[in-house]
Formats: sequence, C-alpha cells, structure tokens
Amino acid sequence: MQQRPIYLDYNATTPVDPQVLERMLPYFTERFGNPASKGHRYGLEAEAAVEAAREQVAALLGAEPENVIFTSGATEALNLAIKGVAEASIHRGRHLVTVQTEHRAVLEACRRLEQRGWEVTYLPVDAEGRLDLAALEAALRPETVLLCVMWANNETGVLHPIPEIARLARAHGVPLLVDATQAVGKIPVQVAGIDLLACSAHKFYGPKGVGVLYVRRRPELRLLPLIDGGGHEQGLRSGTLNVPGIVGMGAAALRAAEVMAAEMPRLQALRDRLEQGLRTALPGVRVNGAGAPRLPQTSSITLEGVRADRLLASVRTLALSAGSACGSGRGKPSHVLRAMGRSDTEAQATLRISLGRFTTEADIDYALTELIAAVERLRRSTAVTFA
Repeated sequence: MQQRPIYLDYNATTPVDPQVLERMLPYFTERFGNPASKGHRYGLEAEAAVEAAREQVAALLGAEPENVIFTSGATEALNLAIKGVAEASIHRGRHLVTVQTEHRAVLEACRRLEQRGWEVTYLPVDAEGRLDLAALEAALRPETVLLCVMWANNETGVLHPIPEIARLARAHGVPLLVDATQAVGKIPVQVAGIDLLACSAHKFYGPKGVGVLYVRRRPELRLLPLIDGGGHEQGLRSGTLNVPGIVGMGAAALRAAEVMAAEMPRLQALRDRLEQGLRTALPGVRVNGAGAPRLPQTSSITLEGVRADRLLASVRTLALSAGSACGSGRGKPSHVLRAMGRSDTEAQATLRISLGRFTTEADIDYALTELIAAVERLRRSTAVTFA
C-alpha cells in the first residue's frame, strides 16, 4: 500500500480529532432525533446535545451561549453577518469598511452589496500584511454600518490587533465583524468588544459543515436572516440543525481549550525550524509576514525562481498548498500577496505550509529534505526570474 503524503495543509482543513468523532457517532445512530421535536425523548436528547455544544463553543470564545448561532460554516456566518447587518441598517447608511487581504467570503459578500448600491472601502496593508489603524479610523464615517476585519490571515497567518480595532470601532459607534476562522482553537480568541464573530469547526479538528456566528445582543445591532423557514436559531438561521456536526464542534472546542497552551509553543518551534532550514539551505527564500505577529503554525514562503504549482507537482510525498483552499484552483495570483506588494511572479512562487496537532519534528525534517531537493532540481531545469 502506498504511503500517504505528510499533511502540511492544516489551514485548509483539519482531521477530526478521534475524541471528537467518538462524541459525534451516537448522534448518527441511536440519538438521531430532531431538536425541534420537543414532544418525545429523541428530540429532547438532540436539543440537550445542541445546547451543551453551544455552551462549549461559547466557553472557548468567552461568550454567552445565547449569543452563539450555529450555521453551516464560516462562509454562511460571514454572509449572514455582512448582508444581514447591511440590510437591517439601510436607515443608517450604506457604507462598509473591510481590508484588501480578507477571505473571499468577506470580499465577495461586500462586492455583492456594491452591485446593489452599497459603498465599500477596502483598506490596504503594508508589505508585512499589517493594517494602518490610523487609516482604518479615518475610513469610519457616520454612515458606516459595519467594519469587517479578520483575526488571522488564512494565507500568511498575519494577526490583526483585534482588541485595538474593537476599541476604535466602538468609539465611532460602528459594529465590528471579525472573521476568526483561522484563529479559533489555535490562539486565544475572546469576543470582548466584538459585535459579530465567525468561525468554522473543521479548522480546529471538528467536522466540516458546521460553524458559528457570535452575535452580541444590543438594541442598535440588528441583522436580517438570509434563510427563511421555521425560525430556528432565534430566527437567524432556519433549517434543521446538523446535530452530529454541532456536537462535534462543541467537542472540538472543548478539546482545543485543553491543548492550546501546549500546542502553541510546540507548533511555533516546528514552524521556525522549517523556515530556518529553508533559509539556510536555499538562497532566495522569503517568509511573507515574518515581520508581523503571526499564527504559530503558518508559513507563507516565496521561493525565488520556482513556480509553486510545479513544485507541488514534483513533491507528491507532501500535502502542501499554493495558497488558500478557496482560491488554489482559480489560477490567479494570491490577492493577499498582491495587496502586500508582491508581483504576480512572486505570488506564483509562494507556498503556504500550515502545521497542526499531528505534525511531528520528523515530519518537518522530512519535508525540508524533500522541498530543498525539489527546489534545487527545478531551479536547475528552469529559468524563471522575478519580474
């Protein structure tokens, strides 16, 4: 049997933790009830499981359980937040502010609103992916109805200073939406000062197909639902709840809280070992965002003279990415790297390597050996140069 590649693409998705899977399994079989069926034991069991998971996710985020709304994932949560707030706030204004390096789920939702008459300001970042807080504050207007800023970038791992941004937003009376999809479960994330926050279970060892939108309850913050139906999830997300997935998200949140403190330094040490090994062995290596605060397990690495797609095709023993999972098949240079000032050629020479709970030191050493050999081989056989 052929050995499977070493997995180094944890920002795309994570395997379900065995403890999480064990917790989920009964809700596919003997505890299969619909939590909306409150007239018998099956439904009541399912409802109790959903509420227990809501409490577990809320605890990880430092939130109240009643402020946690389950969705099908972060993309739905972000769309609900952006479009829901915009639609509910037309009387106040039609202006939103976001950042050029946001996930496509945010950018495309904003562009959809632009097509319908809203105005969106897309803030730039510097060469390290950092946001200018003075420029952010200057962009906020009386008619601004929402500010959207991600906690951690999905390609570079660069962290935005969310507590400071929250204070600015609150001072100007603008609701703040935080895409924390890549941050939750990897670094401490608390909702203090944040109005809306989105995350997805499959980024922290839970199942695919379930996510959360945290909504701070205050009179001036309203949002309209995207999906009409039976009024589930406090009327914000109708549809039969994915009970096994929700149970899995709760279990994954509980597990993340248990292991995060130990995993952060372990993964940062492995990431640094990888980056230093590449820099030592190869000329023309740049780590994007290295001058900014980053997630402990994410590396965006530009390898001069090598197209990332060709490198990936030549290293079948490693599961890596040329960018975010949502954009890797688009055939276009990364919008994140372009916003950081990289050329198309530089963006196309960039790998994203993301480590996780099951990555070992031996995996990193093997990856270094394979990558260094492949880069040297491709550089000898090609004449790609930076534009």
